[in-house]
Amino acid sequence: MPARSHTLRLILGDQLNLQHRWFREVDPHTTYLMMEVRQETDYVLHHAQKILAIFAAMRELARQLHALGHRIHYITIDEPEARRPLLDNIDTLIAHYGATAFEYQAPDEWRLDEQLYRHGRQSKVAWLMVDSEHFYTTRNEAADIFRNRKQWLMEFFYRQMRVTHQVLMVDAKKPVGEQWNFDHDNRKPWRGTPPEPPDARTLHDHSALWQTIVEAGVKSFGEPQASEFPWPLHRAEALQQLDAFITGALPHFGDFQDAMSSKAWRLFHSLLSFALNVKMLNPREVVARAEAAYHAGQAPLAAVEGFIRQILGWREYVRGVYWAQMPGYAEKNYFHHQRDLPRWFWDGKTKMHCVSQAITQSLQQAHAHHIQRLMVIGNFALLAGLDPAQVHRWYLGIYIDAFEWVELPNTLGMSQFADGGMLATKPYVSSAAYIDRMSDYCKGCHYDKKARTGELACPFNALYWDFFDRNTDLLARNPRIGMAYRQLGKMDAAAIAGFRQHAGRLLEKLDDL
Repeated sequence: MPARSHTLRLILGDQLNLQHRWFREVDPHTTYLMMEVRQETDYVLHHAQKILAIFAAMRELARQLHALGHRIHYITIDEPEARRPLLDNIDTLIAHYGATAFEYQAPDEWRLDEQLYRHGRQSKVAWLMVDSEHFYTTRNEAADIFRNRKQWLMEFFYRQMRVTHQVLMVDAKKPVGEQWNFDHDNRKPWRGTPPEPPDARTLHDHSALWQTIVEAGVKSFGEPQASEFPWPLHRAEALQQLDAFITGALPHFGDFQDAMSSKAWRLFHSLLSFALNVKMLNPREVVARAEAAYHAGQAPLAAVEGFIRQILGWREYVRGVYWAQMPGYAEKNYFHHQRDLPRWFWDGKTKMHCVSQAITQSLQQAHAHHIQRLMVIGNFALLAGLDPAQVHRWYLGIYIDAFEWVELPNTLGMSQFADGGMLATKPYVSSAAYIDRMSDYCKGCHYDKKARTGELACPFNALYWDFFDRNTDLLARNPRIGMAYRQLGKMDAAAIAGFRQHAGRLLEKLDDL
């Protein structure tokens, strides 16, 4: 018989926070439950590195907790229990340990939150949800801030966060540098200098774990890189990665945060989003390190402000949107787009060099930065009228930092405008000109970046004008895209007929582009 446990506590795969108050004292009557289960590997098709990184980090946290004296019950992916639903395992283990109480940290995904909440209402033992002790805001704080506002503008929220938490502030209400946002300073293309800093991440050999995952029948896509795995295993490695970013990359992050290059996939991005989203790092310590670098003269204000805005602003903001709008948000489809994803979303084999670069990198690294996600892959998906639900599932699966609370608003709201403008003030679409300005992707491409029609014309060009043309009724009154409709109004009938015809041909053969 197992030693009886008065309390069973669940730790989810994105709750790897060794600093949580749960772990401050060792209680011999508390058992921590961690599970590698097919329910979580299979609800979408995940990148191999995402599965590997979460499982490896879960196992490491379990090892550390055990070393500290905590009792751990760990279910591995090759055990029969891994095929059982999470709730069934919980009930079985409550009985197994004779537990009189079950506790769990607030899940970040609506799906799990709803499952645990409903099950808890029927449980015969005490059932308690506690805070994950991670975010700046509560789930409902953004909704309170935006109460009675038609549009949820991130900039308004971000300024509230700066004031509330006194980040980059001169006094209670005045921002450092006398302006809130330095985004206009952070839009430079990268032409090879300064050089991309070395990748400071520690490499691990997870070949044995990967073999276990494969033999368990878990399906995935992308390159596992199991023998030289670069993502952090625990908090100490994540802190080392943070140190390397602050000293080596943050000084140039601002200038080149929107830049794209076929010669440097990381550029000056932190790659900290995985460690943050599984809670190895706390956002407050990351923001504090960046702010300290500015005050010490180690990084310019525009770079520091831009980086902090992504964490204190955007990250907290999209979480607020998610919790305010779920579960219906996942069904939003403002333009009624229905097309399936082209087959090259799964292998990167398209003649469009920019899209091929962004998708191939994503398949190799399980990562792409925000402009690659938004203005290359997402841009094409929106122009081509791809089904936003399919686009959402693809983004959720392919990126190592993608958990639904942060990915879904970014994909459906920011990228695909599927919520009709609640989150974004305009559809983020462009022709080839923007991609050419911010990258070297157009060089050597099969397609001509300047041509609008013809066999070698860049597909982005005709699809761009066709998108605005076919959505005139929905978009023409949007003040942020008035220029596009003024240009459209100046085109003669032949030009309009030309891009309509060409766009139609492109949309009929998306797999072959």
